Amino acid sequence: MARYILQRIVYMLITLFLIASLSFFLMKFLPGTPLSAENKLSEEQKEIVLEKYGLNDPIPVQYINYLGGLVQGDLGISFQFDSTPVTHILAGRIGPSAQLGGQAMLVGTILGILLGLLAAIRHGGFWDYTSTITAVLGKSIPSFVFAGLLQWVLAVRFELLPVGLWKGFEYSILPTIALMIFPLATAARFTRTEMLEVLGSDYITTARAKGVNEYGVVFKHGLRNALIPLVTILGPMAVSLMTGTLVIEKIFAIPGLGEQFVNSVMVLDYPTIMGTTLLFAVLFVGIILVIDLLYGLIDPRIRLAGGEK
Repeated sequence: MARYILQRIVYMLITLFLIASLSFFLMKFLPGTPLSAENKLSEEQKEIVLEKYGLNDPIPVQYINYLGGLVQGDLGISFQFDSTPVTHILAGRIGPSAQLGGQAMLVGTILGILLGLLAAIRHGGFWDYTSTITAVLGKSIPSFVFAGLLQWVLAVRFELLPVGLWKGFEYSILPTIALMIFPLATAARFTRTEMLEVLGSDYITTARAKGVNEYGVVFKHGLRNALIPLVTILGPMAVSLMTGTLVIEKIFAIPGLGEQFVNSVMVLDYPTIMGTTLLFAVLFVGIILVIDLLYGLIDPRIRLAGGEK
């Protein structure tokens, strides 16, 4: 196991190096300039600004300096916020995004698994149709449509919750509901499909023949095996939700990573764009490793190292 984890960490570092290099050179080939009010600056003023951020250096030198900073945990200085390190900007923004994504992922996944379980157990009945309709609606309707509908009904019409901003837990309820629809629909669909297949397996029939009660059949023998495909897709989805959803944060005026990323793209704040991209990549490759480790816990027959059984 230790050898496997070490090997995966090496792969993760190589992946992050490639992503950092690719994002750096993509930024250099983007059209436009990060200088704000460029037309109002004299040539001398432009030179001073470019010198300050090291943009006058040859691209290979900038690349080496960028990689050197990354090794030391330095993501550079933001062009948008004068003399502000990108790490400080991301640290101040990740809290609302993580809370919002975590709440949406946790509540949506639990409700989705329960709905999928009910649909599989009551196959062909009310809960089965409810699960199918929920999965179709949640997968086909964008979250910003739910967001607008929730704002109109619960915030404007009945004045039950705030329509936007970020001043406390009650401000997170509406965006959480809007965001959790997708993981709920995904979890319900996968759980229902996998549970129907698992419950029809020979070993489930054998378990019932041995006198195992229905609770043991569903939760001990059925759900455990049905969760493996779900865990595979939930990990990357959790990273996407917790690192900021661009549209939802804009709609509810939440000061998270998604809103900052959009603003950085609009003003060509290269260091912040690259820092946000790298943060997403770190979380993504990290969660992939965690998922691989979870396979062995969910199903002990799976061995990560050497393919032993």
